Amino acid sequence: MSENNDLLERRRKTMGASPLFYDKPLHFVRGEGVHLYAADGRRYLDCYNNIPVVGHCHPRVADAITKQNKTLNVHSRYLSQNIVEYSERLLETFSCGLNQVLYTCSGSESNEQALRIARMLGRGRGIICSNYAYHGNTAAVDQISPLMHRNKQYFNEVRNVPFPETYRPLNGLTGENLIQGYLAEIQDAIDSLEAAGVGLAGMIFCPIFANEGLPHVPPGLLERAVALVRKAGGIIIVDEVQSGFGRTGTMWGHDLMGITPDIVTLGKPMGNGYPVAALVSRDDVLDAFRDKVFYFNTFAASQTAAAAATAVLDIIKDENLTDNALTIGNLIRRGFTDLAESHSLIGDIRGEGLWVGVELVRDRKTREPATWETLQLVNALKQQGILVSRTGPFGNVLKMRPPLVFNKENAEELLTAVDNSIGTLGDGEVNREALVSDMSGVSVRSSDR
Repeated sequence: MSENNDLLERRRKTMGASPLFYDKPLHFVRGEGVHLYAADGRRYLDCYNNIPVVGHCHPRVADAITKQNKTLNVHSRYLSQNIVEYSERLLETFSCGLNQVLYTCSGSESNEQALRIARMLGRGRGIICSNYAYHGNTAAVDQISPLMHRNKQYFNEVRNVPFPETYRPLNGLTGENLIQGYLAEIQDAIDSLEAAGVGLAGMIFCPIFANEGLPHVPPGLLERAVALVRKAGGIIIVDEVQSGFGRTGTMWGHDLMGITPDIVTLGKPMGNGYPVAALVSRDDVLDAFRDKVFYFNTFAASQTAAAAATAVLDIIKDENLTDNALTIGNLIRRGFTDLAESHSLIGDIRGEGLWVGVELVRDRKTREPATWETLQLVNALKQQGILVSRTGPFGNVLKMRPPLVFNKENAEELLTAVDNSIGTLGDGEVNREALVSDMSGVSVRSSDR
């Protein structure tokens, strides 16, 4: 038995069935910048992992964590200067009147608290989310994460609405009719919650609809959707766990999309791998919440969490990573546009900053999803030392969200590998069982956070 197979069997015995990437899982032992190194010594270009936003094992983050952990690390019921200073700096990055922060340890926790707040301050308990959303894995947040449900489930306090897109538009509509169609879906959800006696608490969404496949959102739709929900008394929650901290070429995805949320939730990249997360809102919202609830989180807002998060903010600024995300992301999309001229499998190219999606289709006219071919491409790229993933309701959107230190040479390496691999797809049999186990383990509806 090989070392990897032995480790896999031990994992299965001790941890049970759990998601793993690829039909032959990788065993990494080291990371640096945009690269991961496997136990066999092979180096992989990481075009997938968004947690190490400033690069794997960035020395400034590692040093900040180590130094602080050697000095002091206690909970937030004592005064601490570095968490206050970090809070001030974080809030300076928001431009929509959000002036207070509440700390957690994960994006799931942040969204859980956001739901609590909305249900306390809204007109009811009902939450509207997209029909392919993922917002976390707590009991409450799971209900607004239909992506992870193996079978369609109904929750009395949740209504799913079709996610907005123009490539496969609702009922084939276009222009203003398409916008009106999506707004009607939201209004129907509001009416349904009212009719059920649940009432509306709010609506939650990722501003770039990352798990939905990074669709092209009809211009102006989100502003009007936000206004519709607010008119009905709902709280607007924007989940920036995947889109925040410079990834979209702006610090926050909601700024890019031109909307003003009541609550913004943060997670994954905030500590570059250290578990720190938060939600940001107005003081009137959080003061009202704290009047009703005693909130305390043992590990959130510690000195070490603040040190890690501060280092991330410093690096994003000092290394101009937001600008880099915009520049390199645009370069990658232009590269895929060029590849599309010779590879008809490429149906649509999308994304913002260093969040890149490429939808693969078997026929550009019918837009039949190339689900199996996308899985093949993900595995073919692995063989060339390139890590990517896939997302979207058909599992046919190539998903790329590398660390923000990704440069032109890295982008060219990715594009060359895709060019070399995409023409070989369809040769040989696809390991279709891998489709069930790879990514998130949700059959064809394969995605992950």
